[in-house]
This record gives sequence, structure tokens and C-alpha cells, in this order.
Amino acid sequence: MEPNSIRALEEATNVARGELFRLGTGILFIVGIMLFVNAQIDSVPNSHLLVIAAMIGGYMAMNIGANDVANNVGPAVGSQAITLTGAIILAVIFEASGALVAGGDVVGTIKKGIIDPALIPDTDTFIWLMMAALLAAAVWLNLATAIGAPVSTTHSIVGGVLGSGIAAAGWQIANWPKVGAIAASWVISPLLGGLIAAAFLYLIKRTIIYQRDTINSAKKMVPLLIGVMSWAFSTYLILKGLKKLWKFDFLSASAIGLVIAIIIFLVVRPLVVREADKLGNHREGVNRLFVLPLIFAAALLSFAHGANDVANAVGPLAAVNDAILSGGVSTKASIPVWVMMVGAVGIALGLALYGPKLIRTVGSEITELDKMRAFCVAMAAAITVIIASQLGLPVSSTHIAVGGVFGVGFLREYLEANHARMIDEIKDHHIDDDPEAVDAFLKEFEAATVVEKGKLLKDLKAKKGPHLFKKERKKLRKAYHTELVKRSILLKIAAAWVITVPAAAIMSALFYFMIRGMLLP
Repeated sequence: MEPNSIRALEEATNVARGELFRLGTGILFIVGIMLFVNAQIDSVPNSHLLVIAAMIGGYMAMNIGANDVANNVGPAVGSQAITLTGAIILAVIFEASGALVAGGDVVGTIKKGIIDPALIPDTDTFIWLMMAALLAAAVWLNLATAIGAPVSTTHSIVGGVLGSGIAAAGWQIANWPKVGAIAASWVISPLLGGLIAAAFLYLIKRTIIYQRDTINSAKKMVPLLIGVMSWAFSTYLILKGLKKLWKFDFLSASAIGLVIAIIIFLVVRPLVVREADKLGNHREGVNRLFVLPLIFAAALLSFAHGANDVANAVGPLAAVNDAILSGGVSTKASIPVWVMMVGAVGIALGLALYGPKLIRTVGSEITELDKMRAFCVAMAAAITVIIASQLGLPVSSTHIAVGGVFGVGFLREYLEANHARMIDEIKDHHIDDDPEAVDAFLKEFEAATVVEKGKLLKDLKAKKGPHLFKKERKKLRKAYHTELVKRSILLKIAAAWVITVPAAAIMSALFYFMIRGMLLP
């Protein structure tokens, strides 16, 4: 056998071993849940249903970790602010901490009020409905992760509850205005995230990158940007991440966030100035100033995600647990510690085993991210949630983060094309036979600020500048069409977003009929 064939065989074997290890670890986790829960509730009637629901809940939690957490740490990894291994460790710690510390002790059983619980005929139907919804959402997330599409776990469980609810009680059980609002979020979430991320990136370019002295500009702007980030994340955590521990209105949360932001601004300003003095007057030097803010952003986003989205895994499980123990249907259910542990450990394990695929997709496959662009995506994630929650708009954190990545990518495309047009305009507007004059003017143009560029172009059009040589027009025109965002991934992700609710709903209805068929006497 040839050496190349042997090497290919060894690589294939290593890949297969890795897949078997991940699969085996996941199965051991679910079997462990089965043994643990069975030992805890052996004397409870219908305990076998709770054991099965707990196993499905663990499977769901693993898929949340594999798919959804990528949005929090993907940009930081893609920009090389932190390694993939470091990001996974960071996310595991803060996701689990958010779930256990701020996940709350009560959860709504009917996610987003998507169905009317009064129309559910009996407790058994409610249990079957919740089990089917949880299983459908988990399977859909698993499929989405396999094809590399980051999707909303909230939309997945909403689709699951909707589908099994309709299967159990008919079309009238659905809250269709809520369904319409969720459908609207398919557009609202990525659009808001993209616009806000692009706006911050343009602000950074205008105030730092497009200045002659980038480092001195960074000394002034970076502490302000970190201050704004501190306000956004403090307010975001108070409103969303810690809402189950303390209740604050928007004004109170904003005021607390402002105090925290001022303190952090005063602390980091001398640190940024000291660090900036060590760096060169170039783009990469400025990028290094965003490393620590990015790491903190990834940690805080992970904490808030663990506090909020653990309910997507344990909510239906807590509902089944409550229904079995109380014998009734409730819109609120307490979360036992063991249920929260299933969610927290499952999310952490799913991230460690299967998270790297989606982290790479979000961090590097959609568009190239440097640290400034990744910082803008993190800012968009926090600020968009704050704005949307105050306007009552339904948004998805997944859609916001991925929309932010697309936003900075499309802004880059626009700025690159606009720059190419300006260069082409300079060369096309004036004809001269002195290439050195052209090169000298172009060097001056490249080094100029945005305002100075505008003045130079204005002077050229007024015939005040040097007459320039017209050349390489075709090459410059090609730059207009440079694609810095991969359209194939854009279409794949958009398609996955659109079909998440209906796909989860259809699977959930099928699972409901299957479960009912097996359990009916």
C-alpha cells in the first residue's frame, strides 16, 4: 500500500474514533440521567415517563450546547482573540454558571404562550405533548448542527409545542398572533443585529482606522467603546440574565449599567493608553486593544445564554415533572435541582463535544472577522436585545448574532467597492502622462482621513489637483464585485431559520401520535 493511502486511512480512522468517542460520551450521559432519575423517583406513579422525559431533556440540552452557544464565542474565536479550546472552556464555565446561578426556580411550561393550556384535555395528553415537543426540538437542532446551520433553540421548542399542541387539541389551541410575531422575528432579529453591528464597525473605521494617527485616535475611542459595551452588557445582564433573581425595570437597569460603565471607563482608560503606547501605528495594533473586551463579552453572553436558554431544555421537562407529581396541568412549574443540573451539564457537554463545528461556521466561514468586527457583533447582540425588549419586538439571540456577522461582512463589501470606485474615479476623471504624479496622489489619498479624502476628490473635480493617468480600469471594476460574505452559507442559514418552526412542528405532531399510540391502553 502506498504511503499516501496509508496516511489517508489513518486520518479516516482518527476521524471515526473521534466521532465514536463523542457519540459514546453522549450516550453515557443520557444513560446516566436514566439511572439517576430512576433511583430518585422509583415509587412515583408513571415514573417511567419522567425518566424518558429526563433523557430527552438531556439530549435537548446537549443539542443547545452544540448549536446555540457558537453565537456567543464564535466571533471571538474567528478573530483569534481566544483559541477554540479556550473558548469552549470559557463557555462551559459561564453557561453552566448562568444556568445554575440565574436559571431561576420556576419556569413557564407553555413557551411564549404559543398554545392555550386550557384546551389540553387531560394530564396524560399534556405529558405526551411536552415529551413530543422536547424530542422534536432536539432532533431538529441535531439536524441543523449536522449541516452547520446555527438556528434558534427558542423557535425550535416553540415549533415543537405548536405542532404537538395542534395534534392533541386541533388548530384552535394555537395562539396565531404569537406565531405571527415569531415569524416576524425571522426578519427583525438579523436585520437589527446586522444594522447595529455595521453601525459600530463604521464608527470604529471613521474615528480610528481612517485617521492618520490610528493609535492616538484609539487611545480616545477605545475606552469610550469599552464604556458603551460595559453599559450594554450590564443592562443586558440585569434585564435578561439575572431577571429570575432580581426584577428591574429598564430605567433602573440602565442607571445601574451607566454607573458600572463610568467606573469601568475610568479604570480602563489609563490601561488602554499604556497598552497603545507599546503598539505600532497600524490596524493590527488597534486590533490588539479589543482582545480583552472580546473575551469578557464572550463570557457575559455565555452567562446570560445559560440563564435564559436553559429553560428551553428543562422547561418541558419541569412541566412533565410537575404534571406527574401534582397530577394536573400548570402554566408554571418549579425546577428541581436535578432538572436544572440536567440542563446545565447537558449544555456544557454538548458544547464540548459538538460545539466546534458551529463555532467555526459563525466565527470564520461566513466572513473574515478581525477583533474589531467581532467586537461589533458582540455589541450588537447585547444592544439589540435591549432595544427589542423595550419595543416589545420578538427577537432571537441566535439570529441577532449571526445577523451581526453578516452585517459587518456586507459593510466591508460596500466599503471595499466604494473605495475602488473612488480610485477609479480619480484615474478616470483626469488623464496625465506622468505615472509618478498619479502614484504620489494615490498615496496621499490612501493616508488621508475621510474628510480629507472628500476634499481631495472635490479639488480633483474642480481641476485643482494634478492631472492623473487613466489605466487598469478593468482590474479596478472587478473590485466592485468582491464578495466578502459567502452567499451559499447565507442561503443555507436563512433557509434553516425559515423552516425551523414548521419543521419542528411537523416532527412534534408525528412524535405525539407515536407516543400516544404506544402509551394508550
